Amino acid sequence: MPRHTITSPRLRRLAVLAIGVTTAVTLTACTADTDSTSTAGRGRATASASPAPTGVVTTQEASKILTAYENANNRANKKRDSRLLATVEAGAVNVQSRADYQQFKTWTKKEQTEYGSPFRYERREFAIPRKGTATWFAVSATATGAKDRALLIFDKVDDTYKLVMALYTDKREPLPELAFDKNGFAEAVDPAKQVGSLAPNQVGDAFEDLVETGGKKTGAKLASTPLTKSAVQLYTERDKQNNSKYATNRYFAKPPKDPSVYALKLAGGGVLAAFPSAHTGETMLRPAFMASYKINPSKREAVYNSSSRVVIVDEYQGQALAELPPTGKARVISREYRLVDSR
Repeated sequence: MPRHTITSPRLRRLAVLAIGVTTAVTLTACTADTDSTSTAGRGRATASASPAPTGVVTTQEASKILTAYENANNRANKKRDSRLLATVEAGAVNVQSRADYQQFKTWTKKEQTEYGSPFRYERREFAIPRKGTATWFAVSATATGAKDRALLIFDKVDDTYKLVMALYTDKREPLPELAFDKNGFAEAVDPAKQVGSLAPNQVGDAFEDLVETGGKKTGAKLASTPLTKSAVQLYTERDKQNNSKYATNRYFAKPPKDPSVYALKLAGGGVLAAFPSAHTGETMLRPAFMASYKINPSKREAVYNSSSRVVIVDEYQGQALAELPPTGKARVISREYRLVDSR
């Protein structure tokens, strides 16, 4: 999120954003020990007189989809080819990838080199729901050179499986153990069904309430985690930045560009939810300074609007992961945002 320093007679605005090696490299996901010919996400289907149940895809098909994504993403990242990337990416991930491509020229040489370096997904584990219960599947894996696991969600978009969400987890908040039925299929959950304090499709609004109000509304239904604390801090320190004498800083929740939410049952009875969220950040000169001062956009903001102005509105699109216990408050365990517009 942006922080600001003052230059006389104008303000200079510095946007501080965490940039991953690549949106694709920040991916990974769920469970099945190795690629196999089994139709289940994990294990083998039990024998019965009736036809064996099938998954959304087989593990072999899921593996091929993931490999195809790796290959296309590596080629696209090398040349920042957004059209090529859109053939294998959609949803929240692609919104962030497009922003990466747009802002690429503002990055350091080291960041640019890392972003363009080829990668692979290793130690793949698949979580494939039973056919008819979902249109999507999940994978957990470790990207080349990374230590942390991540959750990848592939959904069918325009009749093609594309990566739509990708979130890292770490040892502080590891990926929870998923539930599998007797045939080895992951169990998809209705995102609108309440689990504990919230439904999976309500967690995004609750998380953004932390940024907008400090958690005075639905944000109060979230458990305290390092990520929720940092979101609340963004609210409480909004007018403690260096430019507070000259300008006000406010954050407002907004609908994500793709509202799709994906939820899987956990072994402990709760639910793991991958959800999008979004907000705008508004920096506005105080009335006394509007006649003689302007806010200079940062390099990344200038990609979208290079004009100095009395108010700068930045748009952030994000994706996050939450663990919803059967009772009690949901825990946000991973989140990632990108600046995607500035006006």
